[in-house]
Amino acid sequence: MSSTPGSLLPTDLTAVPLTDPIHSGGIGGHPRGLTTLFFTEMWERFSYYGMRALLTLFMVTAAARGGLEFDTKKAAAIYGTYTMSVYLLSILGGFIADNFIGARRAVLCGGIVIACGHFAMAFGSQATFFGGLVLIALGTGLLKPNISTMVGSLYRPADERRDAGFSIFYMGINLGAFLAPLITGYLAQSAGWKTQLAAWGLNPLHSWHWGFAAAGVGMTLGLIVYVAQRGRLAHVGLAPADGARPWKKLGLVGLASLALIATMYASDDHPKIILAVFALQVVAVLGFAFRPGQDSKRIAAILVFFIAAEIFWAIFEQSGSSITLFADRLTRNEAFGHSFPSSWWQSVNSIWVILLAPVFAFMWIRLGPRQPSSPLKFVLGLLFVALSFVLMVPAARLTAEGRVGPFWLVGLYFLQTVGEMLLSPVGLSTMTKLAPQRLVGLVMGIWFLAAALGNKLAGALAGEFKSESAAELTTFFWHQAIGVGLCALALFALVPWVRRLMGGVR
Repeated sequence: MSSTPGSLLPTDLTAVPLTDPIHSGGIGGHPRGLTTLFFTEMWERFSYYGMRALLTLFMVTAAARGGLEFDTKKAAAIYGTYTMSVYLLSILGGFIADNFIGARRAVLCGGIVIACGHFAMAFGSQATFFGGLVLIALGTGLLKPNISTMVGSLYRPADERRDAGFSIFYMGINLGAFLAPLITGYLAQSAGWKTQLAAWGLNPLHSWHWGFAAAGVGMTLGLIVYVAQRGRLAHVGLAPADGARPWKKLGLVGLASLALIATMYASDDHPKIILAVFALQVVAVLGFAFRPGQDSKRIAAILVFFIAAEIFWAIFEQSGSSITLFADRLTRNEAFGHSFPSSWWQSVNSIWVILLAPVFAFMWIRLGPRQPSSPLKFVLGLLFVALSFVLMVPAARLTAEGRVGPFWLVGLYFLQTVGEMLLSPVGLSTMTKLAPQRLVGLVMGIWFLAAALGNKLAGALAGEFKSESAAELTTFFWHQAIGVGLCALALFALVPWVRRLMGGVR
């Protein structure tokens, strides 16, 4: 990465007026670097969600139709391990950027590795398929946490445009997530594209790999934007100053990450490992809660939110596994008289986010101090995700008569997105407010870890999905809805205690 002459170190930015080209000149008066990061992240999310929309479907599709012909349990376990690894390796990626190469180079290297992973999946072998998943997880771990760090670095701490900048950045994420399944799903599943491949003399069974390749093209476009406009980012994401590098700590973080991935992978055959992990979390909450000192009590509150988020993601992240299978096998995928690929359902959550995010932002501002506390918002988030599976209970019963209409899934995604709006951005904000100053980085790592473990649990739960029996399918949704509902009630009962642990933080 080249930098412009006279590039400013972060410590110099307080002396620069907001009218300086570094801090302005972009859309809406924001720093020009925000546009660069917006499009880089949009294309990275395009690649991630484009591939994710196909992943489970490709694994369970019969070999005679171009898939891997894995059973549902195996496919869900692989899906859960992959999505867990993406989040878990973000901790390692953040550590590498902070202590070795800087966020700017980490994003570039991560993007290159991601693109290589997607293109590897474009080849039709199991070796390249699994190798591609490993590369994408490693690359995303480098890119995802550090591009967000760079967005924050574009603004001075007291800059009132910061929240608006992150909102614009968040729209880029959802725009990429919305577009990706439409394009990759068409290439992988549509009869029209398969007919076109056959007309060109190509094997239509390889259509899945065209979808995976399209995800790689998306990441490549993101890299082109990032490199072409690198001058806008010359003052942020710098590598640490020359000096000793913490190689031993890097080894420990890497080994710990791999050990946790291996442990959770082993839980596929030994489910009691998951119970043990939850028991350790509860012990940790109690251990910190009854220690003296406000910092310890706030860490206990953080861990309560950690457990709640983990449970939330265990349901929400089944959108790429059990809900995808429900859409593919049991839903009439048609609108206005036209059929569409089942993978297109993966775009619906992003549509609801784009529609609902301004509503929630306005609502919180309007309510001001009268808005619910953070623990109560978490309760509501869990409640809405539980209701999304309650909604699927009658839908599951109706599958005994054939495929159900599409509005069941529209409703499910609406309820889940409401839950997401109540829990995800609120959780991120609450973590930063509760974290002791010396532990902010660690606490953000804990937040990533909650998503990682929740994704793995989602894979384990989705492995019990059975589309052949309406009765078993009804039980599948009903048991999970009741379980999360009970967790929501338990957290509601604990709200006063959690608020005391938070020590005045709202």
